[in-house]
Amino acid sequence: MASVDTARHSGSGRSNSGHGNAGHGSYPHSHDPAARPPAPVWPSSRTFRDATPDQKLAYLRRLRDDPSLPVFDEPPIPGLPRGSGYRALTRHADVVEVSRRPGDFCSGQGTLWINDFGPELNEFFGSLINIDDPRHGQLRRLVVAAFTPRTVRRLYDNLGALAAETVASAARRSTLDLVADLATPFPLAVIGDLLGIPESCRDDMLPASNIIMSGGDPEFVRNQQDPVSAFLKAGNDLATLATELAEDRRRRPADDLLTELVQAEVDGTRLSTQEIASFFILLAIAGQETTRNAISLGLWALHNNPAAHQAWAADFDRLAPTAVEEILRYCTPIATMRRTVTHDTALNEHHLTVGDKVLLFYAAANRDERIFPEPDRFDITRTSNPHLSFGGPGPHFCLGSHLARAELTAIFREIFRSLPRIEITDEPEFLRSIFVNGVKRLGARA
Repeated sequence: MASVDTARHSGSGRSNSGHGNAGHGSYPHSHDPAARPPAPVWPSSRTFRDATPDQKLAYLRRLRDDPSLPVFDEPPIPGLPRGSGYRALTRHADVVEVSRRPGDFCSGQGTLWINDFGPELNEFFGSLINIDDPRHGQLRRLVVAAFTPRTVRRLYDNLGALAAETVASAARRSTLDLVADLATPFPLAVIGDLLGIPESCRDDMLPASNIIMSGGDPEFVRNQQDPVSAFLKAGNDLATLATELAEDRRRRPADDLLTELVQAEVDGTRLSTQEIASFFILLAIAGQETTRNAISLGLWALHNNPAAHQAWAADFDRLAPTAVEEILRYCTPIATMRRTVTHDTALNEHHLTVGDKVLLFYAAANRDERIFPEPDRFDITRTSNPHLSFGGPGPHFCLGSHLARAELTAIFREIFRSLPRIEITDEPEFLRSIFVNGVKRLGARA
């Protein structure tokens, strides 16, 4: 969480001293071609963390255009060991390649943080996303099986009603915060219904989720000298809720995903309470946090591109499939995840050794001009759109991708229908995070 101002370079042996600049000063908007490029900034520095998404993309573009693959120092985080550094992968082809090679680039040593949390905490916070095969495949198949046709059909049938209820509530306000009043309650209601979380518990779930996905934002992690304690407390709060709900489902099964998980078996063995809690934490967070930010950032993108807004509103159903994909690409709610090298290997002619860490910068890969023509243009008619917002191809591709797309379609349809004159009045207040592109507040008039 603290700024990193020094670095080492590996690979070609060329000098890379320019990357050590902390990059303070003015920051141009990333899609302004006339703007002077920003000074290079470490992706794990406080300067980078506190920058806007556009500013971060401008920094990462400098790395994407650099043929070397420099090693960056890990951030000094109180309570966590500081390892030997990491490399930042910003090219679409590199992110795809690593995603396709889970045997060479594992998830089991951590995906959510640059620094090492240790195996127990990794599984506690990440479940599926922080483990590898064969256990990963077993658990993934279990979750897929838990999404029974009846559960999925009921969920999708309810999306329109939940979207209408959310937007109708927001429309009663003359002024509103699009994050608190629209983007947050809708996916929270969806995942709450899917898991069977009582409405009385959902408000308690949100603060813990905010802390875990905050990336260390000081608004959510007040004690910057002991962030690990905040993460652990938030995780324990969610685990306690999950344990209580799981015990209830064992006594009183219901028509929800949590009941399916309680009753499920892997190779003839039921999931342990800890495994159910890990699943719950993963689904509760991933099921609402990413969609929340896609909605918020999508509304901001439409505000800045009024022609696209008007075109989609006028022909919603025809444009919805490409518009939703473009929101996912352009906004990229989850900016990055980590992988760790399992044995000596090569990537794009760069030699990597066992234990090396790489960060997959999905946000930067989604603006790679080698793949996306005019990548900084928000184009809701873009038809070739192999974005990586749900991860790259491989075993860790997001299980909830179809649900997320359906949620975005449902909520934007309802916004266009019931809030046609919504007007954003304030600049967004962005989450101060390396890993998540998020909006904390976005003021508007209905």
